[in-house]
Amino acid sequence: MPDMSSSAALAMTHLVPLAEVDENKVTPGVLGFIVFAVMALAVWGLMKSMSKQMNKVDFKEGADPVAESRAASESAPAEPKAKQG
Repeated sequence: MPDMSSSAALAMTHLVPLAEVDENKVTPGVLGFIVFAVMALAVWGLMKSMSKQMNKVDFKEGADPVAESRAASESAPAEPKAKQG
């Protein structure tokens, strides 16, 4: 049976670099979070305002007079021509 302690030790050595913090590494920190949160709130507010303005729009398209006259002429029965002779 293989020794489990060696495999556990190997797994721990792979996880140790993930837990270490590099002091020279630049991170966004609290200021980055605050800027991100303010931008998210601004986008949310703008989207809410846009939705409210779009709901105010009541667009009703007027009838097209050319299409109405064309539809009326097509639906009207044609008069039969008088028979000659």
